[in-house]
Amino acid sequence: MLRSHWRLDPEITFLNHGSFGATPTTVLDRQEALRDQMEAEPVRFFERDLETMWDTAQQALADFVGADVDDIAFVTNATAGVNAVLRSLTFEPGSEIIVTDHGYEACRNAVEYVAKRSSATVVVVPIPFPPADQASVTDAIADAVTPRTVLALVDHVTSPTGLVFPVGDIVAALEHRGVDVLVDGAHAPGMLDLDIDAIGAAYYTGNCHKWMCAPKGVGFLHVRRDRQSAVVPTVISHGASSTRSDRSPFRQLFAWTGTADASAQLCVPDAMDAMASMVPGGWKEIRRRNHELAYAGGSMVHDAVGVGPAVAENFVGSLMAIRLPDGPGRAHGKPGELQNRLLFRHRIEVPIVDWPATPQRLVRISAQVYNEESEYRYLAEALAAELRDPGV
Repeated sequence: MLRSHWRLDPEITFLNHGSFGATPTTVLDRQEALRDQMEAEPVRFFERDLETMWDTAQQALADFVGADVDDIAFVTNATAGVNAVLRSLTFEPGSEIIVTDHGYEACRNAVEYVAKRSSATVVVVPIPFPPADQASVTDAIADAVTPRTVLALVDHVTSPTGLVFPVGDIVAALEHRGVDVLVDGAHAPGMLDLDIDAIGAAYYTGNCHKWMCAPKGVGFLHVRRDRQSAVVPTVISHGASSTRSDRSPFRQLFAWTGTADASAQLCVPDAMDAMASMVPGGWKEIRRRNHELAYAGGSMVHDAVGVGPAVAENFVGSLMAIRLPDGPGRAHGKPGELQNRLLFRHRIEVPIVDWPATPQRLVRISAQVYNEESEYRYLAEALAAELRDPGV
């Protein structure tokens, strides 16, 4: 079984890869070896060895996501990438920033912060769940543009609802109207066949620790060449005064921000190779398998407990959300009663998401290569049993 490549608890039916990812054992072993190398001779590691290893990892990542290496930089996660862009830009009073009601809360908070600081306005575009079709998503966002709109933050794969948005079409529609797009691609790398240059967004950020299965704490920020001069990391460090000409100023700014454990970043190529070697056909087959499993598993759950229409298959990547009957939600950011019952009574780890707000809620399943169809059948049965209790 492919699950043997991970250190996941064998007693848990793990259907929540999307939240934090999970890293294969061979990649964790490589990370531990890098940490040993760092601690054995820190000066040699940071001042002599690190840059070459960094360059190799960054080039592998750039090739994987369809970008030029000089336009991409490592960050700790997609939220850090979103913050770097938002905190770098200047917003005039009365200017408008578009988001959707499917956005990730942490990134929405960052938008609200910069808007409040600048007396700008956040425009929230409602997208029905499930959407009618891909064009309706693009149209809803494009129709929200006004002469005051300066930026749109759009998810490539929405976190609470698991929808794959048509970001290429959205970027084209908004660029035509003179509006830059910041794509929160937290879930996209590894889940989707990415070509960031073809998407053409001014800014694109994603995670490597989710569907690429790199160690925790590594993502990237891509900034289109014509927008790079305005963007700096949230920590200004040595790269700001560099006079080197062998790499872009953008890349230098983000490369060195003080002493930190770079092992997760250096393991990105190892994670890519480890995953590709598990399945004949490599990444193309992984994406196909995970998509089919997510849609099949989600359909099982929907048939058993779903409320309203199911999500169309062309909105599904490796996640699928199913609307549940209304009920109690999360409390203080912690899992609610239904999610806890699934874990402690049935040994199933899966998120129950309050969306758009309590008491409305979804169950969001993930499909990674270590999952099997029988696990979703088991989830459907467990959910049906628990939902018979009016207290959940």
